[in-house]
Amino acid sequence: MNSTQQIRTWRSRSVLGIGEAMVEFAPLGGDTYRHGFAGDTLNTCWHMAQVLGPHAQVGYCTKVGVDTFSDRLLAFIASGGMDTRHIARDPERTLGLYVISLNGAERQFSYWREASAARRLADDPDALAEATRDTGLVHVSGITLAVIGERGRQNLVDALRQARRAGTVVSFDPNLRPRLWRDPSELRGAMQSILEVVDIALPSFDDEALLWGDADPDATLTRLERAGVAEIVVKDGPRDVAYSVAGQRGRAPTPDVASVRDTTGAGDAFNAGYLAARLVGRDPLASCRTGQQVAGAVIGHYGALAPVEALATVRDAIRDQAAVR
Repeated sequence: MNSTQQIRTWRSRSVLGIGEAMVEFAPLGGDTYRHGFAGDTLNTCWHMAQVLGPHAQVGYCTKVGVDTFSDRLLAFIASGGMDTRHIARDPERTLGLYVISLNGAERQFSYWREASAARRLADDPDALAEATRDTGLVHVSGITLAVIGERGRQNLVDALRQARRAGTVVSFDPNLRPRLWRDPSELRGAMQSILEVVDIALPSFDDEALLWGDADPDATLTRLERAGVAEIVVKDGPRDVAYSVAGQRGRAPTPDVASVRDTTGAGDAFNAGYLAARLVGRDPLASCRTGQQVAGAVIGHYGALAPVEALATVRDAIRDQAAVR
């Protein structure tokens, strides 16, 4: 357990996301949908790549099929300036798929993921060790843990533990999806196990309240501090973001967004802005504000990924901060 609660220095500006990338169908109005690619850790890493640009190397680790959609996904990730070296092929499987349904700006998802190759992404311990070796930051999520199964979870935790010994920082968004788990007991056990190797936790309060009965974001901070996590940021929709870094707490009011079209991927986008800002040396409050900016850009558009041009202000600020370090 990371009981020292000390902030660990990032050894390099290299980032690796691990998880499931899916085909996304996002509504554009009426019966019209746009096809794209998304997935919680992919969303975070793709946005990090866009705002960090040449100031970091951002890659992704998953498994895909050998079909046309898998080829298109690889091309999409590469076109976003991301490293695809640790994306493996599975000739027996393909990509998962989800469709967004909107009620106003709030979303619901319908999933088809039983044949997802990403379910096998953590089956090979040697490949995981190679992917995470020499990486500055590894980002994973509760969905990552859910889809890879019990053996995959153990392989992943072992790889992260080994990487941390060598200096890697691990960030984790619990991103709870109860339907992906057999029962609450399995879910709680997996969450507790992963915290042993987590340096930065990025939970959403509604998830934590549902699973653990937390009364408010401060209760979430307290519980995760006691678990030994050194850096914690609790997202709470349009309400304040609460954070604790090395035991020092603060809050960041969430600004209003003029036009909210689709809240899909808002938390993933916040993670991207926060982690990117921390990577270039911003303090926790400023990093929360950067996360809020990226999330605001995402919810103003349909789907989980913001248009690149909507990220220009954040990208310029990150560039200026990186230049002084």
